[in-house]
Amino acid sequence: MRSRFALLILLVFAAAGIADPPNVIVFLADDLGYGDLGCYGHPRIKTPHLDAFAKQGLRLTNCYSASAVCSPSRSAILTGRMPHRNGVYTWIAADAEVHLRTSEVTLPRLLQQNGYATAHVGKWHLNGKFNNPAQPQPNDHGYDYWFATQNNAAPSHKNPTNFVRNGKAVGPLEGYSAPLVVNEAIHWLKSVRDPKKPFFLAVWTHEPHLPIESDPEFQKPYADLAEDFRQHHGNVSQLDHAFGKLMAALDQEKLADNTVVFFTADNGPEGDGHRNRTRGSTGGLRGRKRSMYEGGIRVPGIIRAPGRIRPDSTSEAPVIGSDLFPTVLKLCDVRAPGDRVLDGADIAPLWTGKANAVPRERPLYWRLNMAPPKENLHVAMRDGDWKILASQDLTHFEMYNLKTDPHEKNNLKEKETERFQSLKQKLEKLHREIEAEGPDWWKRLSPNGGGPLNPKKAK
Repeated sequence: MRSRFALLILLVFAAAGIADPPNVIVFLADDLGYGDLGCYGHPRIKTPHLDAFAKQGLRLTNCYSASAVCSPSRSAILTGRMPHRNGVYTWIAADAEVHLRTSEVTLPRLLQQNGYATAHVGKWHLNGKFNNPAQPQPNDHGYDYWFATQNNAAPSHKNPTNFVRNGKAVGPLEGYSAPLVVNEAIHWLKSVRDPKKPFFLAVWTHEPHLPIESDPEFQKPYADLAEDFRQHHGNVSQLDHAFGKLMAALDQEKLADNTVVFFTADNGPEGDGHRNRTRGSTGGLRGRKRSMYEGGIRVPGIIRAPGRIRPDSTSEAPVIGSDLFPTVLKLCDVRAPGDRVLDGADIAPLWTGKANAVPRERPLYWRLNMAPPKENLHVAMRDGDWKILASQDLTHFEMYNLKTDPHEKNNLKEKETERFQSLKQKLEKLHREIEAEGPDWWKRLSPNGGGPLNPKKAK
């Protein structure tokens, strides 16, 4: 039945004069800072392939992940819904109860039902019980083919041993994670997928997430730096190399002209930037991974869509990971589900440069129970140029104008009292709405990855 329906969809495209429905790739980096690429201003890290890619498409300067940690960001990309709404409220530890439920309608599932071949390669991190029938796996969310790890490549990016392909453990691999992941993607493109179908491909690398190990070849440009810098910077270059290899494969297979490619990251850089191999850059933005400040949630975002996007263009419009869901559905002429709230918005109007903002039904919103305690800011909302941040109990607030103060240095809560009260009321209303819809796992589980709370305190 599904194959007949898929054929019908393709015939509809043909009848409408659309010879080939567009292919889509979502390439997601892990812990990549806003300032880690050459095209985003890093003075040393060499990313020639991504820099060239940015020249071919649209570079977003106010691009956000949907969370300041990985699993929630990923859930928002696949569902178009804020993480506390779809239930993936924190990073997911191995064997945790938290997972992306099958009651959520995912992007690959909708595309698969509408005639697309679908594949996921790389990090998954949307369940605790990975490769276990107790929880949904990538194939349960619409992927025909998958090659993944639950969380990080282990024991590191070098010679990982924990990949699973379509439910079967792969065993030890020789090489480095991002190139291995991209090689699998290319294998699927060339030898596995049905070439008669359009495709949706998710490529989610581990780089530059810890534990970092970089091919010595990619460390050479940083030979004058200390090992921690060589390893981190080389890891970003390793990611860039893998991305370039995938783009070259699209050219070789004559797929580039009809493939829309989204490149972004899941959150800001790990650590404090001064110790070990956590040397990612926020580009001067305040905060890092886990923070509600810009450095924790603002990330690179680049889109290439030949014939649809003017090359070498930029946009300052705020966009977020959950926008990928409605944008891709509209691009592929697939109807979005009408039985649930979608938080993302179609950002295609930005592509031609004719629009400088994205019409939205609700503001951008973030929440993370495990945000740094010293900041006491666990909730944030951006509405236009203004951003309000709040403590978990919504009693402590800060407010910034990101247009004039992207580094969040001047808290205007006391000076702009009328605006503050308006934003506060809007945040409180949205916060209540989202919390009422999602599962209340966070009331029963630790904020640090879904593990159980102290039994004496748990209720």
